[in-house]
Amino acid sequence: MFSEQHLQRKYQILQKSYDLLAQKLEKLRHDYSIEAGSAIGFQLKIQMEQVEAELNDLAQQLEELEKALSSGRVYRALLKLGYQTQTGAFRQFIQANSLAAFLIHGSLWYGQGWLLNRLVSKYVTNYVNAKRVGINLSRVARRSDVAALWRELSYGVGLGWQSSDSEVIERVYKWSRTQTVLLIFDNVNHLSETFLQEMILKFWFPLVTKARGTTRQTTQFQLFMFLVDYEGCVDSWNISFAEQLNPDWQPDTPVKLPAITEFSEDELVTWIRYEAEELPIDLTKKADETVRTILQNSENGIPEPTLQEICRLSDCEWKHTWFNPNP
Repeated sequence: MFSEQHLQRKYQILQKSYDLLAQKLEKLRHDYSIEAGSAIGFQLKIQMEQVEAELNDLAQQLEELEKALSSGRVYRALLKLGYQTQTGAFRQFIQANSLAAFLIHGSLWYGQGWLLNRLVSKYVTNYVNAKRVGINLSRVARRSDVAALWRELSYGVGLGWQSSDSEVIERVYKWSRTQTVLLIFDNVNHLSETFLQEMILKFWFPLVTKARGTTRQTTQFQLFMFLVDYEGCVDSWNISFAEQLNPDWQPDTPVKLPAITEFSEDELVTWIRYEAEELPIDLTKKADETVRTILQNSENGIPEPTLQEICRLSDCEWKHTWFNPNP
């Protein structure tokens, strides 16, 4: 995605070209009104048609840029809507340690991928250049043996499927010494409780032990694991999670961020009024009415339908997640 500054510069350049061509067209029309019917008039007409075609092309480009700039502003505003308790907890833990695992959980359509995007893009050091490993655990769930989990891990870190557990851990550890590493385990709700416990005990624990053997407190790099649950089932499993930062917490215990909830009416109204400069005027001029429309079309504030409805009302495209774990 181009930066807003880049798009603004391009827009200004195109607008200047459009204005110059419009002036040229005006002069051609004036000259044509004098020379109409003559050989010179015929040439002027051809030039007018050419300039009009160029103007139409520039107008289309300007319209697309305007839409991109507007979408960027809406996206920037959406990054400030909701998820405050999850964001606050995440920031507390990563300030305490550059090594941690997090459970992102809630019901279906509650924006787990969007929250992951927010946390990573806003708070992870140099996330653009981070090593990102995305593993879809729904494929593991179709098999019945724990070895399938390790084969998926091995494949995810770029090793052969016959690699040992220690080789997988060593690969991730070496990455973490020279760059920020993000391990994203998608669809943990497709695993059994036993499988997830296996992954934490035999992958995350040894990795943390190895990483903590170095001076991680002084490193500029971060190593984070994200467990993404789209059904809210992991919350009820008998797995040890930390929910609050306290002096006894250690990174080998994954952190359970607060469960994602619906956006409230007050939350949406406050957000629209606070972000009015970033949002289209039609969305903000009657904030209370807009919020009622949003809630009616989002099953009373379910996050993903809410975000989709806001984008629809803003005439921009909703993307399920702006963060690609496997660029």
